[in-house]
Amino acid sequence: MNTLQQNIIAWFQKNGRDLPWRKTYAPYHIWISEIMLQQTQMERAVDYFNRWMTRFPDILSITRASEEEVMKLWEGLGYYSRARNIIKTAGILITEFNGKIPADHEELLKLPGIGKYTAGAIMSIAFNRDYPLVDANIERIFARLFNLAKPVKDKKTHAYIWRKASELVPKNRARLFNQAMMELGALVCLSRNPRCKICPIQRECQAFCLGLASKRPVLQEPAKTVFIEMATGILQREGKLFIQKRKSKGVWANLWEFPGGRLEPGETPEMALVREYEEETKLAVGNLQKITTVQHSYTIYRVTLHCYFCSLLDGRHEPVLNTAQEYRWVTPDELSRYAFPAGHRKLIQHLQNNFDMLQKL
Repeated sequence: MNTLQQNIIAWFQKNGRDLPWRKTYAPYHIWISEIMLQQTQMERAVDYFNRWMTRFPDILSITRASEEEVMKLWEGLGYYSRARNIIKTAGILITEFNGKIPADHEELLKLPGIGKYTAGAIMSIAFNRDYPLVDANIERIFARLFNLAKPVKDKKTHAYIWRKASELVPKNRARLFNQAMMELGALVCLSRNPRCKICPIQRECQAFCLGLASKRPVLQEPAKTVFIEMATGILQREGKLFIQKRKSKGVWANLWEFPGGRLEPGETPEMALVREYEEETKLAVGNLQKITTVQHSYTIYRVTLHCYFCSLLDGRHEPVLNTAQEYRWVTPDELSRYAFPAGHRKLIQHLQNNFDMLQKL
């Protein structure tokens, strides 16, 4: 190994965090942890990982659970296609690989939800095979290490980073080296205010030597934030609440929700809610009572969700579903059994925190 590789590994062995999947390096544990860590902060991922392993200690246990239970356990992590891909992959692993994760890069790439990065992570961290991996932390390190003057997502720059990552993996030490690189990016080579003074590879870092560490990586033009205003309504009937399950494709697929949608030009939230109920369920609702307004975000979207209680205006009690695959009437206590999108989950939490509201239902 060269000096850079040795210094990074030595730093990691002293400073690496004590994470649950590092206790075993079991392929199953590495797979689940890597999927969870996509778009999720480490602290949250650890909590979810521990709960997941308590309920699903192995791949077979996932296949024996209902999708509803899996999605509920995933609730709050977002990007729910990740959970659906775990379910699909678990089934394939049971039927085609005897319930084991293959130590084969090409086979891993064929599995739902496993791309170049995750395959490299499993091969190197679980099996200690000499495969590179590149995440946002490693992109940032390489942008500084090699003083890259173009954004890391630039096609040529991205290819260069992967090539250098492959060249730097020391033979038979991929597990330690790749984790060390990711950890260095998470703890030292920060996106803002990098801690260059304690960096184990500062001498090799071109950007540091040129006084450019704070200017690398070069940032791309950020995507414009899209502001959306929506309305949703909790329909009550004889102490039960109406929920519907979204279709299996599209945004928040297979999650449960209270009907509602985006405000059209010139609409008030109340007008939008009445219209959405008619369009989605053919139910006529009224007697709207404001509960709260919820703010939440996903990708580039910033959503303001106006939330109401509502009741039926005519004799129809059962809906005609136009945008959902299933519906149920549930008690307030039963809401906790179902997985909801972030905005509706915040609404439910608001109701639980204001017990007197639930008492009125």
